[in-house]
Amino acid sequence: MDYHLPPEVEEVRLRIRSFVDTRLIPIESDRSVYDEHENIAHEPLARLRAEARDAGLWALQMPEERGGAGFPVVGMAACYEEMNRSIFGPVTFNCQAPDDGNMILLNRVATEDQKDRWLQPIIDGEVRSSFVMTEPSPGAGSDPAGAMQTRAERRGGKWVVTGRKWFITGAREAKHFIVVARTSDDARRGLSAFLFHADQPGWRIVRTVPIMGPEEHGGHCEIEFEGLEVPDEDVLMEIGDGLKATQIRLGTARLTHCMRWLGLSKRALEIASQYVQERESFGLTLAQHEGVQWMMGEAAMDIHIGRLLTMHAAWKLDQGDFARKEVSMAKVAVADVLHKAVDTAIQLLGAKGYSKDTPLEWMYRYARQARLVDGASEVHKMVLSRFFFREGVDFWNWG
Repeated sequence: MDYHLPPEVEEVRLRIRSFVDTRLIPIESDRSVYDEHENIAHEPLARLRAEARDAGLWALQMPEERGGAGFPVVGMAACYEEMNRSIFGPVTFNCQAPDDGNMILLNRVATEDQKDRWLQPIIDGEVRSSFVMTEPSPGAGSDPAGAMQTRAERRGGKWVVTGRKWFITGAREAKHFIVVARTSDDARRGLSAFLFHADQPGWRIVRTVPIMGPEEHGGHCEIEFEGLEVPDEDVLMEIGDGLKATQIRLGTARLTHCMRWLGLSKRALEIASQYVQERESFGLTLAQHEGVQWMMGEAAMDIHIGRLLTMHAAWKLDQGDFARKEVSMAKVAVADVLHKAVDTAIQLLGAKGYSKDTPLEWMYRYARQARLVDGASEVHKMVLSRFFFREGVDFWNWG
């Protein structure tokens, strides 16, 4: 197994690190650059995005002919990790959720006309996007195929969508949406995916759901569909392919979460490392105390385990494999790693870590969602158990 990065990926990775160190981390302590949702405000973000684009560090996951870098998933893993050493990193480089997953899905399955209309403006940074699937109980959550309540019915030559969704990330600022709705009661082909624009009538944002935070741009919204009309040309893939589109999107999107979370985990330990090597207690720096060394060493080891799981899944995706087992393992492990790394850093910094003098408390609140988004950890463990019961000892094969 060769863990060397291709030279072109390594060169970009190092340039991203430099950009993060010189342009992003220094402004995290400037409260004037934050918006009301504790994310970077639009004006400073626009300037930084222009710099990143001019530096050739823009939308690395997209094809070169559409303005990206055409990186494989392994290259994305290395670079996304570097980006999210800053809490402002992914959105600066146009590699943030949910746009990242939406771009990857559209690039893989949309028609060329759909790519021109719906994908290219997201790549260019002209619009934001949102993926509309999760519903209030008893609707779709971890079991969209079985529980989806929102319906799309054929009327007058168009598809008419009715229903309710919630926790829809970025909906208040999104212009391009992908909504998944039920079009039949078929167990596997009962769902379909539709594209719509924010200006179309027939839907509304009921509220922004308050969360533990901090927020992505556009919040997490509850949405009601009251007769949204979608023409045939805005059906994504084919009618009945909604579950397939969801699986294609979430497979890579779950792993890109892991890539970004590893960057945050590393940054938390960077902050802790600097502090414990300077802060003295009982005549020694904290770093000289054995208990502190155990805490730091264990967290660093766990981050590396998460990186190996993520890179293996990325490699399998690059080989054309769905890597469902590997992505689930990475998702469970790295969600835990993020929480552990940030919690360790806060514990070592004490009151300073709990304050807003560092970004650790921001990271800590953000980290709690990691075990929930794109499938709760328990659901992924259930998936892994099914693989194990089916494969037995071959669960651990090298293929």
